[in-house]
Amino acid sequence: MKRLVINLDRSPERLAHMSREFARIGVGFERVAGVDGKEHPDLILQPQHAIHATRPLSGSEIACLHSHRACWTIIAQDEAPYGAVFEDDMVFSSRAGALLGDTSWVPADADVVKLETFFSTTVIQRRRTSAGHGFSMARLRKGHPGAGGYLLSRRTARDFLEATAQVSIATDDLIFNPVMSAGKTIYQLVPALCAQDQFVDGRLPSLLDHERDAARTASGLMTRQRKPMTVRISREAGRTARWIADFCRFRQRIVVPIDPIEATD
Repeated sequence: MKRLVINLDRSPERLAHMSREFARIGVGFERVAGVDGKEHPDLILQPQHAIHATRPLSGSEIACLHSHRACWTIIAQDEAPYGAVFEDDMVFSSRAGALLGDTSWVPADADVVKLETFFSTTVIQRRRTSAGHGFSMARLRKGHPGAGGYLLSRRTARDFLEATAQVSIATDDLIFNPVMSAGKTIYQLVPALCAQDQFVDGRLPSLLDHERDAARTASGLMTRQRKPMTVRISREAGRTARWIADFCRFRQRIVVPIDPIEATD
């Protein structure tokens, strides 16, 4: 299985970080040169998916998609049934190497396995399948942001390439939004084996988040207004109804934890 790391030419310090991380867990990786939005301002002119009508993607977000597409092309052409993709700001669990060394633990029906956590509430199926080494997998039933670490099948890589051949979409929306990934079998690894450094050490801030916040501030979307009481009551009732529905369908609301970064005795 190929382990691919997306890295911009202007970010050698992030490549050094990933080299240390992979050395720590005892497996190798292959660098994939990321597409730099600053060098391709024309990307913003590409057609975007309708879900981005309210807030169009920035040039860097479209460049991020193209960076992932470069990885999908490699996986689609590889002989291995699965490949793993990582962005260059990830921090790994001390036991990550045990899973990234092979794919024998991956369920036969898996199209995608989300390896990271974004520490936001999501919904998974309560029934879990063991992945060994203290990890398990459950079907992902709600969107879970982030595309910093995931595994996908060769067939799915080809499908994603086809889906984004003519239109741009946020990478994590394509993969982990249930509406967009309908028909795909998506698993969540529990606990996660990686997370962005911004959630762990805070030494590598997200490059995309910085540009998103700047764009939202410029457009006024960062100015939040207090919702009317009726709207807040309706929203809370909706949350309660969804919790009851999830419980009846044997689903669990969860903030996916990350496996310990440092080895424990």
